[in-house]
Amino acid sequence: MTARNEPSLAKASGSMAIATLTSRITGFLSKFLLAYVIGLSAGAVNDSYTVANTVPNILYELLLGGVLTSVVVPLLVRAKHEDADEGEEYTHRLLTVSFTLLTALTVVAVLCAPLVPKLFVSGTDTSNPALVTAFAYLLLPEIIFYGLFAMFGAILNSRTVFGPPAWAPVINNLVLLVTIGVYYVLPGEISTNPVEMGNVKLLVLGIGTTLGIVAQAAMLVPPLLRSGYRPRWRWGWDPRLTEFGGLAAWVVGYVVVSQVGYVTITRVATGHATGGISIYTYSWLLVQMPYGVLGVSLLTAIMPRMSKAAAQRDIPALIEDLSLGSRMSAVMLAPISALMTVLGPAIAAGLLVFGKAGADSGRLGLAITASAFGLLPYGLTMLQMRVFYAMKDARTPTLINMIMIAVKVPVCVAAAYLLPSQMVVFGLTFSDAISFTVGTVVGELWLRKRFGRIGSRRVARTYVKVAVSAVWGAAAALVIELGVAKFVPGGVHGAAGAWISLLLGGILGLLAAFGMMALLRVHELRPALDKITSLVRRSA
Repeated sequence: MTARNEPSLAKASGSMAIATLTSRITGFLSKFLLAYVIGLSAGAVNDSYTVANTVPNILYELLLGGVLTSVVVPLLVRAKHEDADEGEEYTHRLLTVSFTLLTALTVVAVLCAPLVPKLFVSGTDTSNPALVTAFAYLLLPEIIFYGLFAMFGAILNSRTVFGPPAWAPVINNLVLLVTIGVYYVLPGEISTNPVEMGNVKLLVLGIGTTLGIVAQAAMLVPPLLRSGYRPRWRWGWDPRLTEFGGLAAWVVGYVVVSQVGYVTITRVATGHATGGISIYTYSWLLVQMPYGVLGVSLLTAIMPRMSKAAAQRDIPALIEDLSLGSRMSAVMLAPISALMTVLGPAIAAGLLVFGKAGADSGRLGLAITASAFGLLPYGLTMLQMRVFYAMKDARTPTLINMIMIAVKVPVCVAAAYLLPSQMVVFGLTFSDAISFTVGTVVGELWLRKRFGRIGSRRVARTYVKVAVSAVWGAAAALVIELGVAKFVPGGVHGAAGAWISLLLGGILGLLAAFGMMALLRVHELRPALDKITSLVRRSA
């Protein structure tokens, strides 16, 4: 059985990378087209929309996505191999319970829509509380469809079907792009004083966003049926649902702890300069985008091996996979992190120079610069979490997250008191980066305590070489940026200068970084570049 599955997993790794890249690009495009037609701060509409869309997004990313990635898929796979009916009845029961709970959660969330601005918006808000509530009524129904998408995806993954769940978010992004286009051509503006639920542009943006999630979930129904699974209502309790509940409870705790950090960020952001929460959201989208693409393409092949090693209690193999994942993450993410630190203003100016958001490109650029150093720690923290989850330990990631939030919250509060209103958002983006850095250190110490020697010396040697190379690449990009500032009208804040900096600085910086790694004989460079080359060939 393993021999038959391994080739399909290898093939799925490449196709998932392409799907993830396409999804990230279309999602990135939709977010910035929204900034184009609305602006990051025009009328605070974008802030209100962002805050209202926070709840379903967080529930999916942290609760549904986290539980299903770390708990549900392994349980479905085990049931498939252990049960006489290949886990059909267990899957029916799990889907029935999940759908019931999702429905109840969605109804409660919609009824509690007026509480959203009270929770996420400060008293001196820059968003419009009434508009946040109006958007919440339209966006909170996403919860049930996010949940169905996650459940359907878990069932497909347990049956070694990986492509459709990876491609489905692209459909969501395309629906959102159409929604933004319709919003743009419609006359008038969203009314804010008073807020009118019948406003056409409000309805188009809110309902269109939710329809994107509906389409994303619906896309998985045909492949689910083709896989041979036929959903059935099955009431009753399976003892393994108790096991699932125990593991999931810790992941729910992870979400609750994370909410403390996010509520702090949203309240601080909406209590200062207009557009803060939107700039924070867009900068986070940009900074973590390289991990979203490269993490999938480079580490997909490592994760199944880690899970298999953990299941077999083959600790040396698990540690070796962790070491390899850490080193390859550094090779690919550290140079990009350094370049984003230098080119942050050019990235923002190049993307937002047109439309209503152009005036906010300076703040977005500095927000990217302030948080780009957290890209590698973010990737490493996610990798470490997967090791604990592979060991069926959902408790440790929650405890590590508590430590991270204990660092993040004081940094956010300090930013609110110490920085000028326009600069508070920089402190918020910095809080994410510093909390992931602390999380990486804590995770490393925890792993050492559990497993003893984990090959840290080899990893540290690679990190030193990669750090030297990343700084060298950033210096090359900085030379280009200084040249643009001197010889191109408008410098990096104009369209021409921004794109010259991005193209020349980015290409020269990457060549310099990877060239230095080659000179320093970073052995992980070859497999990383082979993966990227394979990805490019599949894209062609």
